[in-house]
Parts: sequence; C-alpha cells; structure tokens
Amino acid sequence: MRTAQIKYKNLGFSILFTIVCLLFSLYYFENITLAFGIKKLGIPLLRLLVFICIGLLAGQVIENLGWTKQVAILARPIFGFSNLGNRCGAAFTTAFISGAAANAMLLDFYEDNKINKMQLFLSNYINQFPAFFLHLPTTVFIVLPLTGYAGALYFIITFLATLLRTICFLIFGMIYLKTNHEVDKKNIIIGQLENNSKKDFTDILKKIKSKLPGRIINISIWVLPIYTIVFILNLNGFFEFLNKALADTITLTIIPIESLSVVILSFAAEFTSGFAAAGALMDAGIINVKQTVIALLLGNVLAFPVRALRHQLPRYMGIFSPKMGLQLLLSGQFFRVASIILMGTLYYMVA
Repeated sequence: MRTAQIKYKNLGFSILFTIVCLLFSLYYFENITLAFGIKKLGIPLLRLLVFICIGLLAGQVIENLGWTKQVAILARPIFGFSNLGNRCGAAFTTAFISGAAANAMLLDFYEDNKINKMQLFLSNYINQFPAFFLHLPTTVFIVLPLTGYAGALYFIITFLATLLRTICFLIFGMIYLKTNHEVDKKNIIIGQLENNSKKDFTDILKKIKSKLPGRIINISIWVLPIYTIVFILNLNGFFEFLNKALADTITLTIIPIESLSVVILSFAAEFTSGFAAAGALMDAGIINVKQTVIALLLGNVLAFPVRALRHQLPRYMGIFSPKMGLQLLLSGQFFRVASIILMGTLYYMVA
C-alpha cells in the first residue's frame, strides 16, 4: 500500500510538472491552439501510452499462460542459437507490429527477472531488424518514384547494414550468453514451474491486476514530461536550429558541397523532402546516382542525433527509465550509424 501511494504521488508530480511546462511554453514561447495541442501532442502521446500498455499486457498474458514458445515459434531457431530464449523471441515477433509494445514486453520480462540486462540490450538492438520492415511498405512507394535506381540502392545498403549488425548481435549472444547460460536455465525452469501452477484464469487475472497498473504508472511518470518537453522544443524550433547548425558544419569533397548541404538539411528536416531534393538534383545532372546514394546515406547518418532526440528519446527514457533508456538509445544508434558507414564505405569503394 505504501509503495502504491508513493507511485501515485510521483505520478501526480509528473502530471503537475507536465502542466507547468505547457503553461510556461504558452506564456513565454510559441502560442498554440487547443486543437493543435490535441493533434500534435495529445493524440501521439495517447497512442504511445496505448501501445506501451498493450505491450505490458501482452507480456503478462503470454508469460502467465505459458505462450512464450508459441509466440516465438518463428524466431525460436535464431534466438535459440544466440541463447536469448523464447521471451526475447516473443518480443522480436511483437516488434513487427509495434516497437513500443516490444520494448514494454522486454521491460516486463526484465523486471520479473525472466531475462537479464544483456538479453534486454541485445534483444532491443536486434529488434531494429523488424523495425526496418515496419514502415518499409509506405516508404518504398514514396522513395522509388522520387529517386528511382538510387533510392533502391539506398534501401539495399541500409538493409544490408541492418542485417549485418543483427547477425553480429546474434553471434555475440551465442558467445557471451553461453557463459551465463546456467542463470538462464534456472529462469526457464522457474518459469516452467510457475506456468504449471497458472491454470486458473482467475488467478492469472489477479496476478496481472497486481502488476500491470504499477508498471503503467512507473512508465507514465517519465513518458508524460519527457514527451511534452520534446514537443515544446520541437514546436519552438530547437531541432530545426540543430538541423541547420549540422548542415552548416559539413564539408566533404565526395559530392558537390552545394548539393550535399541541401540534401542533408532537407533529409534531416523531413523524410520525404530529402529524397525529393536528391531526386531533383540527380535529374538536373548536378549529382550522379552514386553521389545521390552517398548523399542520402550521409543524410541518414548525420540526421540521427536530431531524430533520436525528437522521436526516440521520450519512448526509450519513458519505457525503460532515463538512465537505461539513454544507454539503449545511444548504444543502439551508435551501432546503427557504424554499420551504415561501413556498408556505405564499401559501396563507395566498389561502385
């Protein structure tokens, strides 16, 4: 009871702090209408919280009903190879539907001591693979008409970069987690014993009710203020300033500097406009196909700090915790950028 009171008290402070930030922004910075605030802040925030709740609920249901093997059936061979187990495989399967729900499941398994910290980190990194395909159908039909062959090469290179780091993470898990396999075996045995005693549906509901509200409150405490602060910064041009500052510092000779700055600036500012700018420059003969691909890859790499702050920071810090979320975000983006640079360099040398 004491713990529950503290959680609700912290949630109250979080909501109060969020309201104060909004009022401060309305008074000192950009004025917004109620309709705009609901559309740009309220609905996206609500959507994020819904997916987090779905992930937490799915994790609890899957775990209590003993469905981890069934949900992870498609990923079981590779996750068995990497010693990550069925629970991480279940989160991987969920990531094809929602990254936020998959991360919420990983957190749930971690807090229940069903997976360790290294399994959580590796699974989060590997879940970038299904994330690549999550928005692919939409982006492909936007990008290919704008950039044609260069856009296809861009997608192939970024896919190969994603595939490369996924394979590296799986091999690392196979080597590293093998030394900790006894701990994982104990967790599996404990989980099997618990599942054998969870046949009563009423008992399952009680366990879910006892855990789920507290987990949702803990996540909401961080999601609300962080998401709101990022919204306020974005609304008042902070990320646009970073984009311009980033583009102004770029000096490279592999493609014309005037086209590079335009492509990177527009790519950092908005996804579609970057490809549109690249396609226009290529059609005008200012840059060739190879230079267009390199420009798009550089735009992807150089825009990542701003994108991570704007889109992913609230999700990661809100779901996991500020410290762990920041660790996951920075390390995951480091591996992503490193793999894209590697594959882009190989393409530049070979093409």
